[in-house]
Amino acid sequence: MTIRRLIDNELAETVFFVAVFLILLLSSCATDSGQRAETLIRQLPTESQSVSAGGKLNERLLEAQRPIVPGDYRIGPEDLLEITVFRAPELNTVARVNASGLIRLSLIDNVHAAGLSVAELEKELAERLTKFLAEPVVSVFVKEYRSQQITVLGSVKTPGVYFVTGQRYLLDLLSMAGGLSAEAGDVCIIHRASGPSPDASTSETVVVDLSQLLVKGHAEFNIPLHAGDRIHVPQSGIFFVDGAIRSPGSFPLKGTITLTQAISMAKGFGYEAEHDSIKIYRETGKPEREVITVNYDAVLKRTAPDVEIRDKDVIIVSTSAFKNFLKGVAGTINFGVFSLGKYSGL
Repeated sequence: MTIRRLIDNELAETVFFVAVFLILLLSSCATDSGQRAETLIRQLPTESQSVSAGGKLNERLLEAQRPIVPGDYRIGPEDLLEITVFRAPELNTVARVNASGLIRLSLIDNVHAAGLSVAELEKELAERLTKFLAEPVVSVFVKEYRSQQITVLGSVKTPGVYFVTGQRYLLDLLSMAGGLSAEAGDVCIIHRASGPSPDASTSETVVVDLSQLLVKGHAEFNIPLHAGDRIHVPQSGIFFVDGAIRSPGSFPLKGTITLTQAISMAKGFGYEAEHDSIKIYRETGKPEREVITVNYDAVLKRTAPDVEIRDKDVIIVSTSAFKNFLKGVAGTINFGVFSLGKYSGL
């Protein structure tokens, strides 16, 4: 009898901890889409901020150039670095970053420098030298910059691939591309690798409001660029689809496009998508956007209207927390009480 009670108690405790784990994990999944929506929407201009980019924005392009800030620069292969160690002149050297992103120094051999800022490399070298020196102070100067390849496409006068040296900013590249064309919108999209090299399999997208940068004069929108970045200036008329969708991103608004067509342009829903709570964030000329909630299944059944998409609409397909949880842990976790196997379609 005592053994049976012990087993029952252990099983109850196991079930309790599994339930708590599931609740915490599902709560985290449920908030992800909302946070992504808020981040994207904050970056987009409102109707009151929007201007004709091809006209007024171009007039301000040359006036808004930002000086180079060395702290923004990320060291890369082929850079030539001058390294000085205070009170240890025998360790001073000039080193070129090799193709693997490494530099070779006395005492500490290979150090990975690519992807670091100058300040970060100085800190790394000082930490390595603490084995040999008391409180070492290291200074790094970029003596020669490598050639960086940055692509500018879309509604600019001279689209193409540009090779630049040193730290460059968004306005630098827009100026090199001849400025914005007459049909340009007031949103600029930058695609960049999220890993340490441009060849990283994953990437991130940064949306920049050009009217905030050039008309409002907010210099923080003049973001630093890195090797491998791709700048795209779309024509006026654009909408965004994000969340549990197969191909999230920005899409041109040409003619009349409805919600179902927008979902199709984004290649349809992901497995974890919730069809009954799609949200469309729409500007109204006020600081906060209007939120339109649509039941996609009701639209297909023709019991709800197929909403027409407008310029700068942000469509967010929310995620089913439970489906997202299954997708993430299926086949990888065994809780002891039950196992999640390889579900078909995940």
